[in-house]
Amino acid sequence: MVKRGKRYSEAVSILEDDKEYEPIEAIDLAKKAATAKFDETVELHLRTNADPRQADQLVRGVAVLPHGVGKPVRVVVFAEGEAVSIAQEAGADFVGSDDLVKKVEGGWTDFDVSIATPDMMSRVGKLGRVLGRKGLMPNPKTGTVVQSGDVGRAVAEAKKGRVEYRLDKSSLIHVAFGKASFEPTQLMDNLTSIMDNIIRSRPSGVKGEYIRSAFLTTTMGPSIRLDVTSASELKIE
Repeated sequence: MVKRGKRYSEAVSILEDDKEYEPIEAIDLAKKAATAKFDETVELHLRTNADPRQADQLVRGVAVLPHGVGKPVRVVVFAEGEAVSIAQEAGADFVGSDDLVKKVEGGWTDFDVSIATPDMMSRVGKLGRVLGRKGLMPNPKTGTVVQSGDVGRAVAEAKKGRVEYRLDKSSLIHVAFGKASFEPTQLMDNLTSIMDNIIRSRPSGVKGEYIRSAFLTTTMGPSIRLDVTSASELKIE
């Protein structure tokens, strides 16, 4: 049996057994439960009715968080020609072509998001073993393979606070959407962006109920059960 510390037990004590909380209530409770000595990350965990074994039921996408993720986002761009200056002007941390590919091939992954132009993908593709396992591989489905003219927008979105979500092998979606130090309204805005995107990403192959259960938690805090209906109705205005 896992032994919990005093801080965790005190956090659990503010929750009602088996209660499903409205999103803003859950956020307030998560902030109260975040009593660690560091700024805890606030996370959303969803259990879906999607079957990851079926190609027409895979869930994957990107949400841009209005208030960011609470930490600097390091962005690399694989590009040549005019896209290089566009990326640099937009604030990319590292920009390059063959030199950058070689550096990553050697094991360097000191960044959070990678973006590439289509003409670079034949070379970036060989970095799959390095970038793939870390979820850093550029992909058109997540808006990280873009035409030269769209590089600036892609970098700006990544810098602002861009999070990727995907269905795992257990039909779960896990995504961080801020820090416990954020204001409740900021966390609510970020949560709304994520839920709106996930609901819009519902695969056509999923029949019946889409989101089976939803929880909020912080790095060291307890899981707080969300009211699925209310969470699923969150939309970007």
